[in-house]
Amino acid sequence: MLLKPDCIPCVLNMSISVLRRLPLDEDTVKNLYTEILEIPSLQGRSWNTTSVHVIEEVMKKIHRTLNDRDPFASEKDRQNRVVEALYPQLKSWVESSTNPLYTAAKLAILGNAIDFMVPQNTADIEKSIRDKLDFPLDQGEYEKFENNLKNSKRVLYFSDNCGEVVLDRLFMETVKGLFDIEFVLVVKSVPAMNDVTWKEAQAVGMDGLATVIENGIQGPVPGTILARCSDTVKEWMDKTDLFISKGGGNFDTLDEEKEALPKPIVFMLLSKCHPYFKTFGVEVNRPILYNHVKSR
Repeated sequence: MLLKPDCIPCVLNMSISVLRRLPLDEDTVKNLYTEILEIPSLQGRSWNTTSVHVIEEVMKKIHRTLNDRDPFASEKDRQNRVVEALYPQLKSWVESSTNPLYTAAKLAILGNAIDFMVPQNTADIEKSIRDKLDFPLDQGEYEKFENNLKNSKRVLYFSDNCGEVVLDRLFMETVKGLFDIEFVLVVKSVPAMNDVTWKEAQAVGMDGLATVIENGIQGPVPGTILARCSDTVKEWMDKTDLFISKGGGNFDTLDEEKEALPKPIVFMLLSKCHPYFKTFGVEVNRPILYNHVKSR
């Protein structure tokens, strides 16, 4: 999805929220924010791009100023620890459900609500997820999704945030208990905001459930730009039956390239803004499950 007018204040708000969480003095914050304001897309002068490309430019400026390629490492670890503390409760919800796959899929989507820009503890995250648990998935889309899983032997899974990845683990465990499926988890090569890298994936045990590969993108990109992915990713794509895309960043980028994908893709994300409402017809803060098959 290309940049919308709504994205400009969203990226700017995200930028100042991030800057306020970093060990920066006020002059440095002002100077960095001035640099960010000079990005053409944030002035409405370049629309043929995605919010992910714009955020990459923001993150490059922050990384350069701090001389730190992973300034949110401790926050990412904290997020994973907080959600792992919730894991037994979340797993019990799945196991006691009349449809474990449906519940696990919904929890994986609701995990997209975990936001590293807002301090959240275990109780906050449990409440956030519990409050949204009654929101339904589109039944037609869910049935397509279940059918796609039944007919797949290998799934390439584009990961999103830390914290959320623990719910991805629960989803994969549930799927593997039902179907004979191999998962390949794609993580970021370069730290991008609170997105999962190989280190965080390993820390929550994803390497025991899936083949974990880095995307090969050499930049702090909070999404997936296929043209910049490694040959390894592209080779796995050719050997895969189904793609799953988690979160808004992956949707924004992969939505622009979905017709080039050799197999169906399922987008799993939370409707966090008006552009998603317009695209999917789903109210804000509701779960989105959308299957796309390439046009013939």
